[in-house]
Amino acid sequence: MKDWAVQGPLLNQSAVCEPILRSLPLWFGIEEAVVEYVRAIEHLPTFLAAADGRIVGFISLKEHFAESAEILVMGIRIEHHRQGLGRALVERAAEWLRSRGTEYLQVKTLSPARPNEEYARTRAFYRALGFRPLEEFPLFWDEANPCLQMVKALR
Repeated sequence: MKDWAVQGPLLNQSAVCEPILRSLPLWFGIEEAVVEYVRAIEHLPTFLAAADGRIVGFISLKEHFAESAEILVMGIRIEHHRQGLGRALVERAAEWLRSRGTEYLQVKTLSPARPNEEYARTRAFYRALGFRPLEEFPLFWDEANPCLQMVKALR
């Protein structure tokens, strides 16, 4: 039996999400990126995962067009990894997007061209949820951090 819940979408959640991002330096270790995520979260639909009476994870969405949206950023405190919260957040976000007529959901993550154990797990997580690699962008972020775009049909 799960002892957590997902709520949202909510706006103005940067103050709640920033400590989670900062607790995950293996994924969010570039200060400029964290600052940009925090700024964006304030205005984006965000779903929160609560466990043990506190917020332990979130997902923020960016709607690009009526037909497509992106998981701009998602984070779950490491002690709550592999408990179903990430799956629940993505599924709840996808359900909400479907209700709005959105057809595709994308996520950008570190490409396998740069070996990294944490991001290999991240890509496996998204693949298990039905996301598929679409395109690699070697210079999207910078030369040291090639980007992999993954997509999922929401139909």
